Amino acid sequence: MNVLSFWHGKRVFVTGHTGFKGAWLCKVLEWAGADTTGYALAPPTQHGLFDICKPAMNSIIGDIRDFDSLFSAFEKACPEVVIHMAAQPLVLEAYKEPLYTYDVNVMGTVNILECARRYGKVRSLLNVTTDKVYLDREHSTGYKEEEPLNGFDPYSNSKSCSELITSSYKKSFLQLAGIPVSTARSGNVIGGGDFSANRLIPDCARALSQGEAIKVRNPNSIRPYQHVLDTLFAYLEIAERQYEDHSFAGEYNIGPDDCVSGKELADSFCKSWGGNASWEHVTVDNPHESAELILDCSKIKRTMGWSPHWNTRRTVEETVAWYKAYYASADANSVMSRQIEEFASRTTLTHLPI
Repeated sequence: MNVLSFWHGKRVFVTGHTGFKGAWLCKVLEWAGADTTGYALAPPTQHGLFDICKPAMNSIIGDIRDFDSLFSAFEKACPEVVIHMAAQPLVLEAYKEPLYTYDVNVMGTVNILECARRYGKVRSLLNVTTDKVYLDREHSTGYKEEEPLNGFDPYSNSKSCSELITSSYKKSFLQLAGIPVSTARSGNVIGGGDFSANRLIPDCARALSQGEAIKVRNPNSIRPYQHVLDTLFAYLEIAERQYEDHSFAGEYNIGPDDCVSGKELADSFCKSWGGNASWEHVTVDNPHESAELILDCSKIKRTMGWSPHWNTRRTVEETVAWYKAYYASADANSVMSRQIEEFASRTTLTHLPI
């Protein structure tokens, strides 16, 4: 049985579909046969992933802060499932543009929840936030969903606010309307097609494609790096489960079993890339970022039987395969399709990581 059979013919509304995760999600939904409508700004980079993979869907270019435009698109799409991913997602950019970050990440969340409230016929709503929503305690035992929310920097804090807004709308309006709502707090998502600035994997790919050493800013920082497909399949699992049984609605951490440091990830990337690939530590005067961020994902494992499928080694290998194809002007889209098919096929067979 196709693990994504639930999604065939489902009307799905995705915000942020032109971004890195959004493009991957819409490609997965296309593979599953969903009727997808996306609402987002134009792709953030010229010749970005969304333009490369060209998922079959209804793509609407608009600003999540424009409620009237968003609600018009929402009503026309008549969604059964809503997956909210539109955001200003970069920590360093949020330090530069805090007002814009809060406007997008906070009021954007209000707007999509208000759309669901007014429309009243949504069967499942998922708000994607981040692992950085928690009060930074710098501990290595893994944050649990019930721990305090109070992200330190403007990006993290705006996502903490998004969580609180979702909780309020859920209790005040959406539960009464029979609309199950969950939030997903995922770790650092990596995979082919991310071209963002100041992110380790895109920096690795750009440097090595030009024959340069990778510059690593925080080699000792530990993060829950995970392939984008592992994360997206968890999102879809949550949305499907609560669609069928409202008791599954809640807050969920999503992360890998093996958190690694920046230098370990760079080492793995260089090994997979081959040749004379190397990295070097560069000292920069960056604003505060947590030195260690680990998630406790026991809740989603316990309640849904979910677990990550690709460990760090496999994640990096698949990521390198995509970037090598792209920088060689080969068919990176076919690499993406192969990875989706292989991941989905593996998912139907077992829940054990490779």
